[in-house]
Formats: sequence, structure tokens, C-alpha cells
Amino acid sequence: MESPPAEAETPSHTHESDDDKEMDAERTNKFDSKHRGSRPLLGSGFKSKVSIFYITGVIRPLNSNGAMQGMSWVGIIKLAFQSIGVVYGDIGTSPLYTMPGIFPYGVKNSDDILGVLSLIFYATLSIFMTKYVFIVLSANDNGDGGTFALYSLICRYSKSSLIPSQQLEDRNISNYHLELPGRRLRRASVLKSFLENNMKAKYFLLFVTMLATSMVIGDGIITPSISVLSAVGGIKMAASSLTDNSVRWISVAILIFLFWIQRFGTHRIGYTFAPTLSVWFLSIAMVGMFNFVKYDPGVIKAVNPFYIISYFERNGKDAWISLGGVILCLTGSEALFADLGHFHIRSIQISSCMVVFPAITLCYFGQASYLRLHPGDAISAFYSSVPDPVYWPMFVMSVLAAIIASQSLISASFSIVKQSMALGCFPRVKVFHTSNEVEGQIYIPEVNAFLMVACVGITLGFKNTVQLGNAYGIAVGSVFVMTSMFLTIVMVMIWKTNLLLVLTYVLTIGLIELAFLSSVLYKFMEGGYIPLLFSFVLFSVMFVWFYGYRKKYKYELNNKVSADELIRIASHPKVMRLPGLALFYSELVHGITPIFTHYTNNVPALHSILVFVSVKSIPINHVVPEERFHFVRLEPRNLAIYRCVIRYGYQDTGMQHEVSEEMLVSQLKEFIAMDDLNYDKWAGDENEIGPRDGGLVDEALKDGGITHLIGESEVVARKASTLKERVMINYLFALLNSLVRQQDQIFMIPRKRLLKVGITFEI
Repeated sequence: MESPPAEAETPSHTHESDDDKEMDAERTNKFDSKHRGSRPLLGSGFKSKVSIFYITGVIRPLNSNGAMQGMSWVGIIKLAFQSIGVVYGDIGTSPLYTMPGIFPYGVKNSDDILGVLSLIFYATLSIFMTKYVFIVLSANDNGDGGTFALYSLICRYSKSSLIPSQQLEDRNISNYHLELPGRRLRRASVLKSFLENNMKAKYFLLFVTMLATSMVIGDGIITPSISVLSAVGGIKMAASSLTDNSVRWISVAILIFLFWIQRFGTHRIGYTFAPTLSVWFLSIAMVGMFNFVKYDPGVIKAVNPFYIISYFERNGKDAWISLGGVILCLTGSEALFADLGHFHIRSIQISSCMVVFPAITLCYFGQASYLRLHPGDAISAFYSSVPDPVYWPMFVMSVLAAIIASQSLISASFSIVKQSMALGCFPRVKVFHTSNEVEGQIYIPEVNAFLMVACVGITLGFKNTVQLGNAYGIAVGSVFVMTSMFLTIVMVMIWKTNLLLVLTYVLTIGLIELAFLSSVLYKFMEGGYIPLLFSFVLFSVMFVWFYGYRKKYKYELNNKVSADELIRIASHPKVMRLPGLALFYSELVHGITPIFTHYTNNVPALHSILVFVSVKSIPINHVVPEERFHFVRLEPRNLAIYRCVIRYGYQDTGMQHEVSEEMLVSQLKEFIAMDDLNYDKWAGDENEIGPRDGGLVDEALKDGGITHLIGESEVVARKASTLKERVMINYLFALLNSLVRQQDQIFMIPRKRLLKVGITFEI
């Protein structure tokens, strides 16, 4: 399979999208026909009526794996060890509940054990190893993985985002690697054009992304419950007086404690994860080898796929239903991709091949060997197969491994919500960064509370891990299929993979995943509805928010202040200019928000320097700080009005207010200095240095300081709207908007220097 390109090629033959045309139109707005600025980037002589400047940073060389070049093998091995404690907790604890999920009613025929073992072996080899370890990891976005990374990658190449916020200037960001399909590869060009020009395809991509995200969060709800409940259930083997109800309440106590400590950050206990899980993998491998040698070494015959065929011939429909239990051996495979941003691809491949795959394979072969002689113990295969002398140490290790597995999925849920917010697909919630050293470690109180209530509820509501396994299987199988769908698009459009290899992938791994999904859907009424219920709730919240957010954004875009109107307002004799620097925040990236007109109509005064600030998310994972600010000077020059777009990747950590404000002012003065210099060169006045706005910035800060203006818009459906639109806008979106944190809380703007400007839009 071909890997993605290492470096970007400058797209010279591609057609411009509507967003590109909008940006060109914005450049050529007639602010003042007598004055023209320049684009002082790398000495370019490009002339336009709007001055544009980039703070250009050092370009980080990325290899085809999306990781930093020059990393030594010693560093990779260290990362491989660390990845054991973060990535593999879920799949490492799957031996606790896989066999009970396959044989909930016991083993009918001892040969069925060989068929099931063969299914587990080849499912792990094909999906966990081949798909995720060796193919999906290459579909990263500058080193970051996950559903939103795939979606952002596709949007960047095909402009299929439904929020019109892309700008040509964003492509100059060093991480914005882009190699658009050339004419020589018609398949890639046809697919790209289809995604760009078909609105239904754009909505479909977004809906699949939202659904996959909801499913992964649903996975984060079920993983703590099934892992902890399965691990604690081992105590009944030694203390038969304990009831199932007691086990559930012990599990609930552990879960509540687990969610309570989230506020302190995983970095405080993260150093124990890798050693603990390393001991866990070593332990299950040794126990598996012991059982394999002691009971029935003949289970090695399961490497022959013939036993899968005979298993289906012998059991028919029951064999197909049992696939819903087999898929449990693959839980956590998606975590390989989702947690890629913290590790090197080679490190994950090494730890998977050298530690994880051998350990879980030996564990399953050991369990099968034990069950060949003790088929009645299938419902408790893991603990029943543990030798008595090491029973309690294995019990303690299993509980610790279950907690670690739960922690990784909880942290992944936080990261997914943060990515969703960056793309406008989730209501604004407060994100706390719990570590100054590790960027990805965050805590979201609202999400943590929701996960805790949901986990406790399903732990008390389900009678055993078999029903939880049915629910778990639907979440896992659905995410598998959706990831393969996106991966196929990446293969065709971005990697330009040979069509024969694409078809081979679809007809092998794709069909296997569909078979697994069809099986778990059969158990819909036996607990399988739970992840779909949670996913429906989360998907509804995401869709309602995106629907209202997009409607509001499109309204502002269609009613933005024109260049002539801006000049008329700023030049009107009744509009006073006050000393100071004003930062006018809005969500609109293209143009000036109509809230500005509403503000000047009610407060006919402008500060001596006015900067319209927009915060936008770029369809990449990171934007280096040196490239974060994009400034535009609006003409005439004497108005001292600027636009600033602050650009973030979906994995970027938001800056604290003091740091952001200081950097913005510093970069504004640098922009003005370079823009004035280039203007003088263009105008031929190099020897005549007149007044500089850079000095005016210092003067404005001295006389009036900084004032923050935030435009807050309330949206209502117009009278001619349909019933669906009125319900979505006036009730559902309004309800969500009333519950979320406001922009000043997100940006942490001091209230003493804050002025809110409210307006109601009829959309």
C-alpha cells in the first residue's frame, strides 16, 4: 500500500473553490483606488489593495509517517515502551471478556473451540495488525490520527467542509502539506470534484464523522464498565459468598473514584501505566504458555483456517451470531490510530509486533487449551484458567489493567470533544489543560460528569458482562466500518493507490468488518441498543449545534459589511475616534460582521486603532505559534483598521488570554512596520519616512489601553420558516446555546475591559 506523500507540491492546475473566489474578491475590494499595499512575503512583489502579512516560522521537516525526522532508534524504542501504557489498555484487557461473549451458553462441541480460536487469531491478524498497525496509521494528519484527523485530511484536499472558512493564505502554513491530484490520475480528480461539488456528499462525510465520533465516545462509556466489571468479577471465584449485586457496587465505587481523579490530570499517574501494562502483558503471556503446554498443545492446529469453515458448517446461524463475541478481541484497535499524535508510527508498530500481539495470542491459545478439557468453564475462561498460586496477583493486575484501559478511553473522549469543538460540531465547553509539559492531556468537566453518570448507570443496569459485550460490539464494529470508508477515500484521492489494491482491501478486510457488524446488530435487543442510544443523543446534540452554528455563520457571511460601507462608517464626521486599541471579536472569517454596523448605530465612536479578530480552525492538527496570526490592513490607511485571523489546528492548545493578547499586539506592530516599509518601497518614498502606525499602537495603549468588544448574536427563525427550522433554531439550538459557555469565558477576557454587543438575527 502506498504511503501518503512526504512533501507537498504547489497546486498550479487546480480550480478555485467558492471560498478561494471569496478571498480574491476580499483582496480586491475597492477601499481606496489611490492607495495600494503589498504582500511582503519572501520578497514577493505581489500588489493588491489589501496588505497581507504572515509571521513565518521554521518549517518542521516531516517524513511520510507524519513524525519528526532524525529520531534515533533509542528514542523510538523509548516511545514504544511508553505507548504500551497508553494505547493498548483496551485490547490488552479483552481476554477478560471475549470467550464469555462467544460462549454465553457454554461449549457444545470441543471442536468449536478450535474454530473460535482460529477466528480470533485471523481477526486479530487481519484487522488489528494488517489494517490498523500497517495501513491506517499511515493515514495520519501530520502525525495525528482519529476520525477527525481523517475528516480534516479529506476536507483539506477536497474542500468538502460545510463551513466556508478556508483561505488561500492558509496553504502557506508549514504544516499545511497538500498534494492535489493531477490530471494524470483521473480517479483521484473525479472523486475530488465529486466531493467538492456535491452537497449531499459533504453532508454524508460530516454525518459519518459525527456518528463515528459519537460511537467512540459511546465506546468510552462502555469500556470502563465492562473492563472494571470483568476484572472485579474474578473476586467471586475466591469469595463465593459475594453476589453479582456486590460485584456491581464494588465496580461502581471504582468507577466513581476513576472519574473523580480526572481533574488532577493523567500525567500524575501516567508514569505507572507503561510498567503496569508491561507486567500485565508478560503475565497473560506466561499464563497462556503454561496452559498451552499443560492442557492441550494440539490447539496450535487453529492456525489452519480450515477450522473456521468447519465451524460454520457445523453451527450455521449460531456461528454467525458468535461473531458478535469474536469482535470483542479487537476492542481498542481504534485507539492505535486515535492516540497516534503522542507517539511515532514505528514505535507503535514495534510495541504491537513485539509485545501486544504475541502476548494476547498466547493468552487466547492458553484459554482455548484449558477449555478443551474444561468446556464448562467458558463463561469464566480467564480466571478459571489462571493457576491457583498466581490467582490473586493476576486479579490485582487485571483490576489495574482495567482501570488503565478505562483511563485511556476517557482521555480519548476528552480529545474527541475538543476536536469536535474546533470544527464547529460541538457546543462550547471549558477545556482545562492538566499538564504544562504534555499538550494532549486535558480535562472537560461537563463531559466527565456525563461519562460518569452513564458508566454508573449501565454498570448497575446490566446484569452481566455478556450483555455489555453485545453493546460493546456494536460500537466497535460501527467505528471499524466508518474508518474503512474514510480510508478508502484517502487511498483513492490522496495516496492514489492502485485500484487493484483498493479493491483487495474492500473485498477482504471491508467484508470481514461488515460480517462482524451484521452479527452484533443481530443482538440489538440484547443490550446492543445501548451504544446506539448514547450515539443518538450525542449525534443529535452535535447536529443541532452544527445546524444552528452554520445557519448563523452563513447569515453573517451573506450580510457582512461591504468595503464601501466600512469606509462610510469610519469616515463619518459623527463617529468619534477615541484613544486606545479595540479588539472586536467575531466568528466570521471572511469580511466584517454585521454586528459592527449595529454597534456604530448605537455607539457612534471608534477607538483610534480597531482590529477585527476572528478565531478559526484550520483543517490540520497544529499551527506553529509563529504562523498563528494573519493580518490584513483595510484601506484607506489613515483609518487604522485591521483584520486579524488567529489560526488554530484541531489539536492545538488554546493560549491563555494574557499570552494571546501580548502576542497579538507584538505581531500587529511587526506587521505594521513591514507593511509601511513595503508601501514606501512601492510608492518610491524610501527616503521619506513619515508617521508610522507602529508608534500609534504604543501611543494608543498608553492613552486608552485595550478594550475587548465581543459580538454576541441571538438567532431566531424568520416567520416564513418551516416547522422543522423553527423547532431546530428557536428551541433546540437556543437551549444548547443557553447552556454552553460564552465566548468571554472561553477566551478568559477580563470583565473590566469587556464590552458585549448583542444583536438578534432572523435566519
